[in-house]
Amino acid sequence: MSVETETRGPKPRPRRRPLAASLALAAAALGLSFVPGAASAQSLLELYEAAHNYDASYLAARALAESAIYRVEQTRALNRASASLSGNAARVESNPTVGSNFSSNGFGLGVNGRQPLFNRSNDATIAQAERTLESSLADLDIAEQDLMLRVSQAYFDVLGAQDTLQTTRANKAAISEQLASAKRNFEVGTATITDTREAQARFDLATAQEIAADNDLVTKRIALDQLVGRSNVQPRDLAVPVMLPATAAIPVDELVGRAAQEHPAVRRARVAFEVAQLETEKARAQRLPTVDAVASVQSGRGTIAANVTGYNSVGSIGVQVNVPLYTGGSIQNRIKETLVLEDRSRNDLEAARRAVTQTTRQAYYTLQSSTAQVKALEAAEASSQLALEATQLGYRVGIRVNVDVLNAQSQLYQTRRDLARARYDLLLSTLRLRQASGRLVPSDILGIDAVLVR
Repeated sequence: MSVETETRGPKPRPRRRPLAASLALAAAALGLSFVPGAASAQSLLELYEAAHNYDASYLAARALAESAIYRVEQTRALNRASASLSGNAARVESNPTVGSNFSSNGFGLGVNGRQPLFNRSNDATIAQAERTLESSLADLDIAEQDLMLRVSQAYFDVLGAQDTLQTTRANKAAISEQLASAKRNFEVGTATITDTREAQARFDLATAQEIAADNDLVTKRIALDQLVGRSNVQPRDLAVPVMLPATAAIPVDELVGRAAQEHPAVRRARVAFEVAQLETEKARAQRLPTVDAVASVQSGRGTIAANVTGYNSVGSIGVQVNVPLYTGGSIQNRIKETLVLEDRSRNDLEAARRAVTQTTRQAYYTLQSSTAQVKALEAAEASSQLALEATQLGYRVGIRVNVDVLNAQSQLYQTRRDLARARYDLLLSTLRLRQASGRLVPSDILGIDAVLVR
């Protein structure tokens, strides 16, 4: 396998190849066909948009947020005018047991109206509903960010499983070639049967690994298909050469400070605390009077004497005042209860801030670690490639044995598999950091798509 070099610095260093390119060269050297990706592969943004209109968990959260708008309008009706229509009809018989000597028929219609003028309890209830709408929108943000991360995770799980299967097959092909070489050397008497048996054992193990990797790929594809509501989804591979996006140079303390104020989970907890404060205000409002403007119109017709029918209409308008005098101590105890619940919500808000702070810091340092790991594995891949070539040369001249070549091959392909996985983990860590800080938005998916095959 050829290795390209670049003259950057005093010594030439091997240029690190992406996994797809390395496997393509290895397959070509072994006479195998290798196609890194199909022309109909879907981008991450395309699959996210598909899941956005299919995922049941997200659609349920969106429906709940939309319903909160109508719940607010229901509570606002508490301070609006209301009217009702009532009607009645009756027949009256006098002395029905001894023979009726008088009967009357009557019916009436009435319209009653009410307009609240002063009601602090209603005002607090309306304010609570408006805060609840904000909480529903925060829940929707959480659901959308969770959907973006789940789609990205499933997307790169499939790519990782593909790379594992391709690496396993390439390793198996290399072992097969080494097995054939060991058999030829044994037949001509230049090697012992031990080399053949070691190569055969490695070949059998590689076959088992290939079966497991193929099954894992099928499982990962099923999960991605189920998530986006499509069949036979084919993610796009990383573009060659691999150019991973640069990590944001935002200090961790600044990032944590933003997250503690802007994260949807913190916003939701803050709204819950405000709702608890309004509940206390509403409980205290139970001691205040309520004032309503009331009006009614009543009209009826009835028989008032034998064969005499009368009509009657009455209208009224006024102000109704209700003042609570004694409620058996229920208002005082309700106030004490809401004060305790308010303290609970305050602690819940602080707990949410601490959780977000911890998660953001962990995501930040995980991203830094992933970046360093990718660089280390890129160097390890180049070193493993050189080590394999040196071991193969030593085997041909007789200073290395067959098992040394097999070990070097296994190390190279394992390093390539780990490097591919580390690159995907780096991309996912970028999204996880933005989710942990509450700043993950659909446009971030475009940054991931930029490093995929167009």
